[in-house]
Amino acid sequence: MKYTVQIVGVGGQGVLLASMVLGKAAMEAGHKVAMSEVHGMAQRGGSVLSTLRFGDDVISPLESVGGADMILGFEPVETCRNIALGNKDTAIIVNLDPLLPSAVAAGFEEYPPVQDIVDSIRSVSDNLMTIDATKIAVEAGRAVAANAAMIGAVTAAQGFPLPGGLLKKTLLDTVPEKFKELNSRAFDMGAERCRRA
Repeated sequence: MKYTVQIVGVGGQGVLLASMVLGKAAMEAGHKVAMSEVHGMAQRGGSVLSTLRFGDDVISPLESVGGADMILGFEPVETCRNIALGNKDTAIIVNLDPLLPSAVAAGFEEYPPVQDIVDSIRSVSDNLMTIDATKIAVEAGRAVAANAAMIGAVTAAQGFPLPGGLLKKTLLDTVPEKFKELNSRAFDMGAERCRRA
């Protein structure tokens, strides 16, 4: 068994924390794990891509285009831009809350309607789950926990080979003590919303 997760988003959204949590959980489950991160100006809102591969015989941390089993998209446009990493069978989870690039925030460009982005993704794969991760995190207590909601959403993906309980335990072992309760709530809410969808 080999499984590849491509995690995409924008700097500051918690992409690297999510890849670390999933990677640690995979190791805890006894899998070989390889990870690769590609990020430019991540601290200034630049694109972030983290590749996580785990399984019985994983050697390279990189996956070929179209080879992802899952794309975990923290930002709609970034997810759409990286859609070629998957194929028609790839599980895609996308956060519907956009993080506006500086050119959009300054009024020089327009951000496309989120529904148009979702429709574009769905034209490539019907295996799509959407989540309002930031809204869920705010309901849980603070917007910063959106990445915990995204990790929770992973547990609702059909065929994901790691148990939800292990993902939650690994998340809570990774975050600081003062954020454990917040992250626990956001994880549970993200998982539940995606199971009901």
